[in-house]
Amino acid sequence: MIGKILKTMRKCNNLKQSDISNLTGIPQNTLSQYENEVIQPTFETIKKIADACNFKINFINKGITLTPENISRKEI
Repeated sequence: MIGKILKTMRKCNNLKQSDISNLTGIPQNTLSQYENEVIQPTFETIKKIADACNFKINFINKGITLTPENISRKEI
């Protein structure tokens, strides 16, 4: 499912895989593998792609919102 989300984020901004590659430094063939769910990206990679597409990652549950910025590494 994450591959479909990454592709949707990219297409919402009318970006090509080559554009995301240039913005993030992630090879275009790797982006293709993520979008086709051949391989799974790390959370850090997902955040990098979301940032390039102007999306913010939030986890929301019962009024609590967690973002990559408000979770410290030691809490994980």
